[in-house]
Amino acid sequence: MRTTLVIALISATSILLSPPGASAQAGDPAEVQALRSQVDRLQQTVEQLQHTILQMQKDSTSRDQALEQKVEAQEAQVQEIQRQQVDRMATQVDSPLDQALDELGVPDFEPAAPDRRALWSQPLGGNTQLRLIDISADVLFFAGGSSERDAAISTIQGGSHDPKQRGFTLGQAEFSLSGAVDPYFTGEAHILTSVNPSTGETTLELEEAFLTSSALPYDLQLEVGHFLTEFGQINPQHPHFWDWIDQPVVNSRMFGGDGMRQAGFRASWLPPTPWFSEFHFGMQNAGGVTMASFLGGELAHAHGGGNGHGGGDEHGHAGEDAHADEHGHAGEDAHAEEPTGGIHGDGIAGRPIIAQDVRGFGDFLYLARLENSFDFTDDVTAVFGLSGLYGPNSTGRDADTWLYGLDMKWRWQPAGNFGYPFLTWQTEIMKRDYHAARYTQETETGDLATLPGRTLKDWGLYTQLLYGFRTGWAAGLRYEYAGGSGQSIGGRKNDPFRDDRHRLSPLLVWRPTEFSRIRLQYNYDMASHLKDDAHTIWLGFEWLYGAHAAHQF
Repeated sequence: MRTTLVIALISATSILLSPPGASAQAGDPAEVQALRSQVDRLQQTVEQLQHTILQMQKDSTSRDQALEQKVEAQEAQVQEIQRQQVDRMATQVDSPLDQALDELGVPDFEPAAPDRRALWSQPLGGNTQLRLIDISADVLFFAGGSSERDAAISTIQGGSHDPKQRGFTLGQAEFSLSGAVDPYFTGEAHILTSVNPSTGETTLELEEAFLTSSALPYDLQLEVGHFLTEFGQINPQHPHFWDWIDQPVVNSRMFGGDGMRQAGFRASWLPPTPWFSEFHFGMQNAGGVTMASFLGGELAHAHGGGNGHGGGDEHGHAGEDAHADEHGHAGEDAHAEEPTGGIHGDGIAGRPIIAQDVRGFGDFLYLARLENSFDFTDDVTAVFGLSGLYGPNSTGRDADTWLYGLDMKWRWQPAGNFGYPFLTWQTEIMKRDYHAARYTQETETGDLATLPGRTLKDWGLYTQLLYGFRTGWAAGLRYEYAGGSGQSIGGRKNDPFRDDRHRLSPLLVWRPTEFSRIRLQYNYDMASHLKDDAHTIWLGFEWLYGAHAAHQF
């Protein structure tokens, strides 16, 4: 219609502006008057058409504005509905205390903005702050009972911070500090306190204190200080990181009750691979009670402590003047028992500990580890590790130990979920070749008693499956095996830390929040040194104060 009106307007305008024809110029006055009347009517028609077009334009603008207002009203209505839904959800998750405060009209507390120059924080220049990021305390407490008495429980619970008696046990209280030292380093310190379950004596130990680089080139990282050796999955972790309450049997045998840790350095490198890959090389002191498979020798958790070095004391330490020859690996022989002639000690397999000084690079512990992580799908991730250790052991100057390990961990968790459900499968396999040196000692009668050189082989594994079936709840099952070859003094089957062992452990976990955890665990132990199979149940409580570093995958 608008097009028709425009055409009519153009036509009328053309007629109005056309020059009068010859007949009008020569006609009589009547014709001229008639022509003028016609022109006036056409002009009126044009004006009417212009008015109509203007009116149509106004109507169109009004319709557009009305449509926009309608859309805006609908959008506002949708936003109001969404706001009401959010308010209802917020009301549903409010605690009873929050709801009571709302009913009383108590205003919400708005925390003040953090002060960048608060306690534990000082500027170093620019945007750099010297700040302790994490300050925390983590406590492990256990209650339980066993079919075995306390003396036997201490032989089947090898971890120094495991529950070791019927009744109640404070496993540990760990105090941790970690944070940025400067733009180039971060630092950590972990201090443990525990209570001896039999004497009630409180002990204090420094578990870790180390410095880690944060700005080295070529994807390199350096760690120096006193730290847990990065062998496998369990040993580098503190006990409160573990899924199960107690230390796996094979870890107790290879690394001692406190885990393998010492002063030294560890360097790591990230190779340029399409997946995550990391190579570790480390060097640490080989002595001390935390180096049971090496110069420490003594299984502190079995013999009630000690420093692992000595000379003819009540523990049977042989001391510096004892004669130790070339070990000469004898391999696997058929002897049921070593001809000891009264020789005994606190070391691996009951052998005497020879205190040794550091004379060269051969007297240190060396670590190599390769770790690879793969994302198979958006829901499934796996980590595979290969570890190796080499160092001297405490049976003689030329004796040494090799430790090998394979580990893996699979985790399934639907993408987009916040923690639950999940399924993890973790396994570690370890083997130790303990090359014990030949040992000779003069008896009270003047005769010589000799322990021949032997290669003592020990191996073991654990495999565990943990299923988080609903928010805060998980259930799992762990199986363990440990065994070996080569005789201990008095017979391997009578040695609680080298006999054949099987353990089956169901577990139920409830985690109310990220700051607390309750675990119920049953252990069924079959061990050669026990007369009967052992049945044990533990209830563990864990609580955390403050902020702690994130747990590893």
